Amino acid sequence: MSSIIQLLPDHVANQIAAGEVVQRPASVVKELMENAVDAKATNIKLIVKDAGKSLIQVIDNGVGMSITDSRLCFERHATSKIRHAEDLFSLHTKGFRGEALASIAAIAHVEMKTKQDQEELGTHIIIEGSKFVSQEPSVLPKGTSFSVKNLFFNIPARRNFLKSDTVEQRYIVDEFQRVAMAHPNIHFTMYHNGSEMFNLPVSNFRQRIVNIFSGKTNEKLVPAKEETEIVNLHGFIGKPEFSKKNRGEQFFFVNNRFIKSGYLHHAVMAAYEGLLSTGAQPSYFLYLDVPPHTIDINIHPTKTEIKFDDEHALYAILRSSIKHSLGQFNVAPILDFDRDPNLDTPYQYQNKEAEYPTIQVDRQYNPFSEEKPSKAFTSSSSSSSNYKKPEAQPSWESLYVGLKQAGQEIAEMTFENDAVTSSLFEENEIEQEVKRTYQIQKKYIVSPIKSGMVIINQKRAHERVLYEGFLTSMTVHQASSQQMLFPLQLNYSSAEIELLAELKSSLENTGFIFESINEDSVVISGLPVNVTESEIAIVLEELLSDLHDGIPDSSFSQNDTIAKSMAKSLAVKTGTYLTEKEQENLVHNLFACREPNVSPFQKPTFITMSVEDLDKKFSL
Repeated sequence: MSSIIQLLPDHVANQIAAGEVVQRPASVVKELMENAVDAKATNIKLIVKDAGKSLIQVIDNGVGMSITDSRLCFERHATSKIRHAEDLFSLHTKGFRGEALASIAAIAHVEMKTKQDQEELGTHIIIEGSKFVSQEPSVLPKGTSFSVKNLFFNIPARRNFLKSDTVEQRYIVDEFQRVAMAHPNIHFTMYHNGSEMFNLPVSNFRQRIVNIFSGKTNEKLVPAKEETEIVNLHGFIGKPEFSKKNRGEQFFFVNNRFIKSGYLHHAVMAAYEGLLSTGAQPSYFLYLDVPPHTIDINIHPTKTEIKFDDEHALYAILRSSIKHSLGQFNVAPILDFDRDPNLDTPYQYQNKEAEYPTIQVDRQYNPFSEEKPSKAFTSSSSSSSNYKKPEAQPSWESLYVGLKQAGQEIAEMTFENDAVTSSLFEENEIEQEVKRTYQIQKKYIVSPIKSGMVIINQKRAHERVLYEGFLTSMTVHQASSQQMLFPLQLNYSSAEIELLAELKSSLENTGFIFESINEDSVVISGLPVNVTESEIAIVLEELLSDLHDGIPDSSFSQNDTIAKSMAKSLAVKTGTYLTEKEQENLVHNLFACREPNVSPFQKPTFITMSVEDLDKKFSL
């Protein structure tokens, strides 16, 4: 019997490894930029076309590679950072496993140009699908340039799984921002389809954060710092009033490497306990420096998850330091037991004695006497009294004196007393005004029907009404708007501004009027009829959060997503009291919808209970 097990060819093994390392174009950006940082570059340029599907190019001015290294770097497990197994637990660099370039070369057309400072000529290498096409000397500037073209050209199935250009571009921007924030001492620039997206000069950590997220980020930040034997913590946290619904501005960096940690995130949320509304997420940009031997960063293919030796101590330090920062900068409420200075005695009255008021008494006053009291008081100071006995008012009989004497008789009016002998309707047929709807626990609306009653979930019902209204407005392009007296300016990050620019036409069909869209802000001058000025920021924030994973390609799906998001934001919340008129309007509008049975999220809006069902309940 022939053997079944066999060794994989190198190009197949490289493609399998690429499945772990290169999941999308953003993975290539991450690996190439980290290599440029390890090469001690001070200027790194990222050029992207078609969201990385056509071209990803990273140019740096680092140390470059020799002829031998430039050829060897594309071999599997070729690395300059590891010599022994123990080196895995004392890493100070980014890439170290030696799989990135080999994996990228297996699934794309790669062109590399590199030159060391002391060499006269550099090396120009072209690889297509793990096959070396050419290698020749060339006149090049110092540093390295990697060009990755036609990603997944030989694996069409992987290419088909990529999302739209907008989504893939957002992933690339995320990776670019993570590397740029970890290294403010490096000048980063990014170009997409020929236009400059970021130009980040050398700066400190705070200025780098402000340059990336623009807007009014600077006034949102509160510094946090703590130095212990376990960890040195520094960075910035956001003020609670600037919290958002999404988690887009939350960053942990451990030894200048971006990581994701639900455990550390929980520590931050514990520090904000009592300061955030339900579902709100604070912003934080925290840098943790720990001894390399206390962490293991090789537990995840993308190295975004690491393992700490003493997680509990790190949790406590992180939570307490953030609480301290919030209290130190008067962000968190504190109990102040200091005395109120307003209760102190004024300076000019400190040495003065209190003056007692004088008492004035009329000792000759007799309430039962009809005579006027004398003006002489027994008190020596009685002359200053202004007491005066009120004059007697005339009695009510005096008002009628003289009426009959003047010959005026009081006319007596008689009314015809007709007894109602019959009624148009029988007494049991008289329709009395009764309340048609009832609200239970400020959550459900009960409305009686012939066969029993209908119990309506007020939040889901309102979502359905708003959803169909917005969808109709966007489809017919006849939305009504209310003009604002003063235009409202809202600040967003560059990625959010780009997303709003794409949604502008659809939002205008719902009733929004955008006066201008700038680099870091939007100016709104008109609103949909059922949106108040205080709800604008909430509606747009939740919309951006819902579309964070990408805008649907088709216009109908895009309108559907926007309508669902706005309906969810504007729907009446559970716990809101509704008047009887509001209850009736909601019930009538719900059953006027095309699909009143379910909410936009396919959940039931109401249930019915017949009299027979009630009878069964009482027959138990």
